[in-house]
Amino acid sequence: MRKTILLLLALTAAALCPAQHVYDVRDFGAKGNGVHIDSHAINAAIEQAAHEGGGMVRVPEGVYPCYSIRLKSNITLQLDSGAIVKAAMPTAEESYDLPEENLSRYQDFGHSHWKNSLIWGIGLHNIAITGKGRIDGSGVLSRGRPTLNGLPVANKAVALRECRQVRLADIEMLNCGHFALLLTGVDSLMIERLTVDTNRDGLDIDCCEDVIIRDCRVNTLNDDAIVLKTSYGLNRLKPTANVIIENCHVTGYDVGTLMDGTLTTLQTKAPDQDGPTGRIKLGTESNGDFRNIIIRNCSFTHCRGLALETVDGSQMENIMVANIRMKEINNAPFYIRAGSRNRGPEGLPASTVKNVSIDNVTVEDADSRYASIIAGNATGSIENVTLSNIRLQYRGGITMEDVKNQRGANPFFLDNPRMKGYPEPSAHGIQPASCFVISDAKDITLKDIEISFIRPDERPKMVLTNTERVTTERVTPALQP
Repeated sequence: MRKTILLLLALTAAALCPAQHVYDVRDFGAKGNGVHIDSHAINAAIEQAAHEGGGMVRVPEGVYPCYSIRLKSNITLQLDSGAIVKAAMPTAEESYDLPEENLSRYQDFGHSHWKNSLIWGIGLHNIAITGKGRIDGSGVLSRGRPTLNGLPVANKAVALRECRQVRLADIEMLNCGHFALLLTGVDSLMIERLTVDTNRDGLDIDCCEDVIIRDCRVNTLNDDAIVLKTSYGLNRLKPTANVIIENCHVTGYDVGTLMDGTLTTLQTKAPDQDGPTGRIKLGTESNGDFRNIIIRNCSFTHCRGLALETVDGSQMENIMVANIRMKEINNAPFYIRAGSRNRGPEGLPASTVKNVSIDNVTVEDADSRYASIIAGNATGSIENVTLSNIRLQYRGGITMEDVKNQRGANPFFLDNPRMKGYPEPSAHGIQPASCFVISDAKDITLKDIEISFIRPDERPKMVLTNTERVTTERVTPALQP
C-alpha cells in the first residue's frame, strides 16, 4: 500500500498546477452587494477564461447571490477572504439549472444528478475552488427534490461528475443542502483545509480514485461528515480506490455552531432518530469496490463512530485506520458490516470485507447500547480484521433486562428483516455484549486493548456467532466469549 500512496501523492501534486491569468468577476458585471444576482457575471468570467485557455476567476470580498455556476476545464474559482457565494432565492423568472436525465435507479435522487447545484461541472479537467471565502446555502439548499414557493431549487453546493485533476482548498461551506460536496467519478482529487458546517452530508466521495483529503473540519449533525461511496450513479461500476483521509476532525454539533464557534448540542437526534451523525464512513452506497483506503490522525467528537459498510455487492479490502481519537460517541465506536441489501443491477457478487487494520485508537464516553459490531451474514463475509492498541471507554449502565425487553430489533440473529435494509448499528438493537459483538466473520484479532466503563454493565463483554478463529491477546479485562 505504501507504494500506491507514494504514487498517488506524486500524481496529485503534478496534476494540480495553479492557473495564471486572473479574471475579476467585477469586470464582468458582478456587484457583490448581496442583492444583485451575480451568477451571470461569474459564468461570463468563467466562459471568457476557458475560451482563452484557462485562468483564475477571482471573486473579491462581498456577498454574491447566485444561481447555478458552471465550471469549465482549466479554471480556478478563487473566493477571496470575505467573499461569500450565496445561494439565491428562486423566482418565477429565474432559478437553478434543472437536473439532467439519469437512467440509474439504484440510489436516491440526490446521488444521481449534478446540474441542479449551486456550482457544478461534468467531464472537466484541471479545475479548482480555492481561497478563504465562503459558499453559503442557508435558507435555500436542502435535501431531495426541494422547492421554494413551488419553484425548483438546487439541492447541493458543489457537484462534479467524471472530472480529473481537481483541487478544493481553504474555503468555508455553510448549510449546503443534501451534499456540501458530491464528487462522483472524480480522479486525481485533492481536498484540503476545508471548514464545512452543513445541514446534511459533508464530503461525499463517490467512485473516485487517487484522492487525498486532509486538514478538514466537517460538522454534520444530520448526516455523515466524510463518506466514501461506490454508487451506481454513473450507470456503471467504478471503484473508490487509493484514498488518504488524514488530519481531519469530524463532529455532530448543532448546525452552524462549528462556524460560529459556540459548539452547542441542543439537537439530540438526527433525522433517523439516532444521535448526531458527523462521522467518517465507507458506504452505504456500495456497488463498486473499495480498495486501498487509509484513514489516519483523525478525531471524532460528539458524533457516531467509524463505519465500514458494504451491502450492495462491493468488495472492500485493504483498509488501514490508525491514530484516531474519539470522544462522546453516540453509537458503535467501530461498525464493520457486510450485508445483503443488494440495491443494484442483477448479478452483483456478495459483499465482502477483507484485510482491515485498526490501530492506536482512543475512545472516550461511547454509547454502550450497540457495543462495537463486526457483522457479516450468510452471503456477505468478513475476514482478516485486526483491532490493536485500543483504549475503549463505554458509558455502561446496560442490563440483560434492557436487552430482553427492547422492541423492533433482534440483537442475536442477523436474519432479522431490518438487517437487509439500511446498515446502521441501531438496526441491530441493544447488543447482548458490552464491548464486542462479532458474527459471520473469521480471522479476527483483538490485541492490546484496554476496556473501561463509566458505570457498571452486567452484560458479557463479547458475544460470538458463527465465527472462526477469533483471537484475543492482551485484552484487559479479559473477554469471555
